[in-house]
Amino acid sequence: MPTLPPEPSSAPHQESHQARAMAESFGVDAARYDRSRPRYPEAMVQATIAASPGREVLDVGTGTGIVARQFQAAGCNVLGVDPDERMAEFARRHGTEVEVSTLEKWDPAGRTFDLVVAGQVWHWVDPVAGAAKAAEVLRPGGRLALFWNAGQPPTELVAAFAEVYRRLLPDSPITRGLAADAVRIYLAGCDKAADGLRAAGGFGEPEQRQFQWEQRYTRDQWLEFSATTGVATQLPQAALDDVLGGLGNAIDEVGGSFTAQYTAVMVTAARLAT
Repeated sequence: MPTLPPEPSSAPHQESHQARAMAESFGVDAARYDRSRPRYPEAMVQATIAASPGREVLDVGTGTGIVARQFQAAGCNVLGVDPDERMAEFARRHGTEVEVSTLEKWDPAGRTFDLVVAGQVWHWVDPVAGAAKAAEVLRPGGRLALFWNAGQPPTELVAAFAEVYRRLLPDSPITRGLAADAVRIYLAGCDKAADGLRAAGGFGEPEQRQFQWEQRYTRDQWLEFSATTGVATQLPQAALDDVLGGLGNAIDEVGGSFTAQYTAVMVTAARLAT
């Protein structure tokens, strides 16, 4: 959900990367995830490739292959790593080679890459151990690029959506996070990722970038997207139906469609030569 922090864990003191049940719940409906999750702005993809010394790419948490396909379309060779066999199988059927593992436990078998990317997933990765593995597989001068889409529906819909979640899921982290500014929260995630890079060593000073874009949603498109969040994928079907019904009613009240404003935020760093 764009108006929320990055898929918060259900335990108040648990780090996101420790919430494995939520982290590995997205394959419950891989096809819906793939068709409803937003892509990334082409300007960001091109800028990331331009900063890389080559086009051999490792896609961390590749999921259904959304990021991989964008980089493949731009001329890159992409290998994906993902812990969910359901997501990996979907990605394979659509042209992406995937190995099933978390990044931290993955065996690169001596392979190295020019670019390691992670779209909307690095909060599921241990920020220090993941950065250390990225440094291990990057060639000198190679680049790590971590990015997230932070989106915001119109103000009146944010308020209406908040009321739905407060009424139906009062104790959920999705409810607690509704008042947060999405871009600010994701930028805080970039700061945390940058701290992990510094702690792991092997990288130059991390840099942050932002890319603005927007997307039009119909009622049905938004409901499909809303059903793919980490909280939604763990709800009983009856509870999920109630939530989606409430969100749908709110969208109907504003005419059945709306435009969400997005900011793709990115933290990136180059692998040191030594």
